[in-house]
Amino acid sequence: MAVELTCIVCPRGCHLHVDDDLNVTGNSCPRGAVYGKQEVSNPVRTLTSTVVVEGSGHLWVCPVKTDVAIPKGKLFDAMKEVNAVKAKVPVHIGDVLLKGIAGTEANLIATREILD
Repeated sequence: MAVELTCIVCPRGCHLHVDDDLNVTGNSCPRGAVYGKQEVSNPVRTLTSTVVVEGSGHLWVCPVKTDVAIPKGKLFDAMKEVNAVKAKVPVHIGDVLLKGIAGTEANLIATREILD
């Protein structure tokens, strides 16, 4: 079954057509073809969220994200794990707060410094 998608890799928003053999048409750049094939065969997303911070007098949550995209079907499992994370100050950008989230190779990393 053929699929119609809008590419989100760049601002152009090309209208992609992916056929049953994973041939992609409508893309203006090679990245669109890669996106179209992946979105049909194994869609992935970078998870972004926040976690509770203990010991900070100013900020109660820290923004986080996965260091690599995870399968879209594992997002809810990953969020259950994220909701259980409690970071302790100091938190530095890039600190790994959770390894192997939802059984994937992805790590949950801090995206903000929280020092007090």
